[in-house]
Amino acid sequence: MRKRWEGGPDGPMRREMIRICRQLAREGLVAASDGNVSCRLDNDRFLITPSGRPKGDVEAEELLVVDRHGEVRDGAGKPSSEIRMHLLVYERRPDVHAVVHAHPPLLTALTLAGIPFPADVFPEVWISVGPVPTAPYATPSTEEVPRAIAPFVDRHQAVLLERHGSLTVGENLRQAFYRLEKLEHAARCLLAARLFGGRLPEPLDPARLGELEAIFGSPLPRE
Repeated sequence: MRKRWEGGPDGPMRREMIRICRQLAREGLVAASDGNVSCRLDNDRFLITPSGRPKGDVEAEELLVVDRHGEVRDGAGKPSSEIRMHLLVYERRPDVHAVVHAHPPLLTALTLAGIPFPADVFPEVWISVGPVPTAPYATPSTEEVPRAIAPFVDRHQAVLLERHGSLTVGENLRQAFYRLEKLEHAARCLLAARLFGGRLPEPLDPARLGELEAIFGSPLPRE
């Protein structure tokens, strides 16, 4: 029997979101029911993962369509408890069409250690993500979370959440996921550098960062 959503306009987006959810679980970027993923369907509808479901197990028919107020418009169940964070991003960033919130171990460990993420150490991070601030701790699933990230979402493509993982955004689901993947890979490199050399590497000179932006452009949102 053909599933109800397969022939609808949401079908490709549901399939892509499930692919991203599986990859998050496979790469250890989430554990159990941690994390949430969403994408923009149109100006007033968003597809989001359900609350309490492991990302490696969630099925396309379980994804929910919500409006800009977080009300469920299609599907059964409860949307992710962090829906307020996603909706804030979509409200403030019309250029963003996908949001990934995950609990990557090493990025989260940086926030536990009180170490800011040094995006200016890595050329690839600087040209694809840009600076990555850390938002202060906020109780998960409460209004504190969107308030904590509000100062950063306008001008950044990624934010670390103290003790609570990361938030990456993009023009589509793949870009939001790849930004997360690149940041966690960079965090592994930082750990190795610390183990090998006993200290974090020095940032690139501002002139070098300017050269990168002249060649590749800046990943930061346009004013």
